[in-house]
Amino acid sequence: MLHIRKFTFNPFQENTFIIWGDTKECAIIDPGCYRPDEKTQLADFIATNGLTPVKLLNTHCHIDHVFGNAFVSKTYNLMPVMHIDDMPVLKSATAYGNVMGMDMEAPPIPTTFLNVNEPITFGDITLRILFTPGHAPGHVSFYHKESNSVFSGDVLFQGSVGRFDLPGGSYEVLIESIKTQLLTLPDNTTVYCGHGPETSIGRERVSNPFVLEAMG
Repeated sequence: MLHIRKFTFNPFQENTFIIWGDTKECAIIDPGCYRPDEKTQLADFIATNGLTPVKLLNTHCHIDHVFGNAFVSKTYNLMPVMHIDDMPVLKSATAYGNVMGMDMEAPPIPTTFLNVNEPITFGDITLRILFTPGHAPGHVSFYHKESNSVFSGDVLFQGSVGRFDLPGGSYEVLIESIKTQLLTLPDNTTVYCGHGPETSIGRERVSNPFVLEAMG
């Protein structure tokens, strides 16, 4: 059984997820913890629930999704795992922070990268990797079939889609990712978004104006 805990962190109101199964080995997806109290909140939850972090996963590497990468990496001896096409985004994160007056520790550089043809496994959990660029060049989403859950990062939101005007972004690529990767999932799939509330594939298929326009 998949267990999910969402935290909303940093000035960008980014959603960080901890997911785990019955073995209590857990993955941390997009740690956006920026302030000291946010880092403490994340660590306290892990300790209180007896979880063992074994994966640090990034859907993509915009600054709001990697604020906490260095903290998680050092605290739990984990290296981040991401798609190699997002390396330019990762390497620019600290500079973006400086421009916005937000000091951050440089996120560690991964030593291994995701292969979209190979699932991610930890404990009793298996995640399928969906390659969903358009918001960021190496954006991926993580799908858990047994619970009908997808962690979509900043690709699909309730009633909206991710920005496509950032470096490496493309409206056409984003819409193609949604059509070929997310809309092929069952309608009852819960979408855990990188910002805002959860939604479902079925709801977005019939009510999201961007999706409706793309589907003609």
